[in-house]
Amino acid sequence: MKEFTTAAASLPGHGTPAMAFGKHIIRMMAANTGGSLGMFEAFVPAGEGPPLHVHEREDELIRVLAGRFGFWCAGDYVELTEGGCIALPRGVPHRFRNLGKTEGHLMVVVTPGGFESFFPIIELSRPETPDEIASVARGFGLTFLPEGEREAA
Repeated sequence: MKEFTTAAASLPGHGTPAMAFGKHIIRMMAANTGGSLGMFEAFVPAGEGPPLHVHEREDELIRVLAGRFGFWCAGDYVELTEGGCIALPRGVPHRFRNLGKTEGHLMVVVTPGGFESFFPIIELSRPETPDEIASVARGFGLTFLPEGEREAA
């Protein structure tokens, strides 16, 4: 991987689309930042969001670009609207949900980088069963928690 010694930029309207678990636009790859970070946008339909999950490798910084979202992390709950930000630590169960009535829009930065490739890999591999999805997720240090634990957060 190339050392991160020059600026990495993502111009307006650019990025790599990935249609997996909704629409994502990959804005910055770990390969462009010496592995320091990755960045993507997520377009989240009303009422949607990922189940409770844990990232083993990276911290996440999320900024709400449009909409209203609820974020659950460990025992905390925060609601954020446009311009709000939240940092979610690795190794801690978390999830979020679009609480609005229209599509929401998030900017997500992961550090170190690498997880931003999850969505293009899911799009390419097209796993069909929960076990197949979990297998791809494990390769990214991502674990979806069992249904019973999802209810707690």
